[in-house]
Amino acid sequence: MPVLKREQARDLGDPSGLPKLPVPPLQQTLDMYLKCMSHLIPEEQFKKTKAIVEKFGAPGGMGEFLQKKLVERSEHKANWVYDYWLEDMYLSNRLALPVNSSPVMVFPKQNFTSHSDTLRFAAHLISGVLEYKSLIDGRALPVDYARGQLAGTPLCMDQYNKVFTSYRLPGAKMDTLVAQKSTVMPEPEHIIVACKNQFFVLDVVINFRRLNEKDLYTQLERIRKMADIEEERLPPIGLLTSDDRTQWAEARSVLIKDSTNRDSLDMIERCLCLVCLDEPSGTELTDTNRALLMLHGGGMDKNGGNRWYDKPMQFVIGADGCCGVVCEHSPFEGIVLVQCSEYLLRYMRGSPSKLVRAASMSELPAPRRLRWKCSPDIQAFLTASADKLQRLVKNLDMNVNKFTGYGKEFIKKQKMSPDAYIQVALQFTFYRCHGRLVPTYESASIRRFQEGRVDNIRSSTPEALAFVKAMSMLCDAEKMELLWTAIKAQTNYTILAITGMAIDNHLLGLREIAKELKLEKPELFSDTTYATSIHFILSTSQVPTTEEMFCCYGPVVPNGYGACYNPQTDHIIFCLSSFRDSAETSSDLFVKTLEGCLKEMQDLCLKCNSESKPTDSTEKMAGNTKVMKNGSKS
Repeated sequence: MPVLKREQARDLGDPSGLPKLPVPPLQQTLDMYLKCMSHLIPEEQFKKTKAIVEKFGAPGGMGEFLQKKLVERSEHKANWVYDYWLEDMYLSNRLALPVNSSPVMVFPKQNFTSHSDTLRFAAHLISGVLEYKSLIDGRALPVDYARGQLAGTPLCMDQYNKVFTSYRLPGAKMDTLVAQKSTVMPEPEHIIVACKNQFFVLDVVINFRRLNEKDLYTQLERIRKMADIEEERLPPIGLLTSDDRTQWAEARSVLIKDSTNRDSLDMIERCLCLVCLDEPSGTELTDTNRALLMLHGGGMDKNGGNRWYDKPMQFVIGADGCCGVVCEHSPFEGIVLVQCSEYLLRYMRGSPSKLVRAASMSELPAPRRLRWKCSPDIQAFLTASADKLQRLVKNLDMNVNKFTGYGKEFIKKQKMSPDAYIQVALQFTFYRCHGRLVPTYESASIRRFQEGRVDNIRSSTPEALAFVKAMSMLCDAEKMELLWTAIKAQTNYTILAITGMAIDNHLLGLREIAKELKLEKPELFSDTTYATSIHFILSTSQVPTTEEMFCCYGPVVPNGYGACYNPQTDHIIFCLSSFRDSAETSSDLFVKTLEGCLKEMQDLCLKCNSESKPTDSTEKMAGNTKVMKNGSKS
């Protein structure tokens, strides 16, 4: 499988004439960097950083030279930051994919009363997946357009090409995003079904005919029976994919020494997606527990081995009704996961199951069990992977909370942007819990540009700090004024980010081009402040859905929080994650404090709404802002 060439993946509905991502002016980025960090670090450290930044940006200095090189790069690349960003955000990250990197979508709990119900649901879902894939292949997906700010702008559709065709190959130092090779006569398309930690090949096209739902059900029933044969069961090789990337790369290099293992890996790496038929977890299926089970499978003793984390889409169907999608994040953003998931739920609701009672099993070739040859070395890798996954399971502290005090309708009535309002509420909450603000990540889509992925909205603004401090000391009118100012600052930064003018991608580009040119690392990037600026203790993302489901993910640093939220008309779903082994964090405390902060902000708005009129420009800025952001943990 060759390395994914972006040029090969650009054709899907990509509106002609999308502009290239601009390179922001150097001085603008340096000034904004100082503004973003001035209130988050000690004064003495800031003075030192200011001097370093001024030296970097001086006329004829290193900054100007690197900026010139970046501009040159932008002239001959479709997107100057794409490769740098992909490697930095994902491929060079050595952490295990579950919890640390892979977001999940949690579906409504299903009420299965038998194995037949589960398999019917699976067959129906696979039919939906094949329909969605045919839309992508036929370039029939409608082009996405931006909403809210700069509404109506067409968005790059590249990411949809990668949903069923890419694979994240582990490497010793860096992973590779690979794509299937297209041939004149493609091999029969197949999915991999995981059942009881075993992997089966389910051909979905046989003799050039796509299997109908009845055929799929028949094949799934066969797979279920094959998985029940205990003497045929093989070790849970999928556990290896849950390990850190370097360890998994090492284990894979041992696995592929045997031709049987090579063949099995090849079938998995070339499949469209995985369907994971999970055993009942034995836990009460609350929103929080379903989120946990989707993120890590519950560990070795539950369904943790019934996964293959390198594939972009794993559809999980639990016999107990715990269902959803696990997403490998490097090929695409959360919005693609949302669009695909919503399509499938609508398809399953709107298109009745087409199962017919009579089914001739003899006509279909039997699904194939993937075989593995496990040397003592592989057994040792499996034991180590299982132990690490178990530690991750015990460490993850998750709280899924449906805040019912109000939803986006109330916020819009205040002439405020729901997303900006919630971001300010998260800053308020963090300040209440920890007495300070920290560098914060909120993903913002840059799909207005060719091959655009995301940049970062730095929500811990000086204006947010002024507001959260005021909430414990000033009068209501002053608090309200500062809330407006904080929301305006948040919205302004959002606009900068979605128009390619934020600082994170630009600084990354300057750092990476210096490395590419084999220059000594500029002092700007070895300065403690830069390390602090990219240690995102609060990693956030708005992932709104129109179907009943929610997205969640883990923290991106050991002492951090993952905060994913889904604003609905009269409620907001918050998915808060942290690690139990950090003495600094507590998901339950954060959620409890967040509820109080949201109530205080509502009370303030109700008290001051008639007294504190925003200026015309503020009202225009805040009114019904639904900036198209990326639902994604990045």
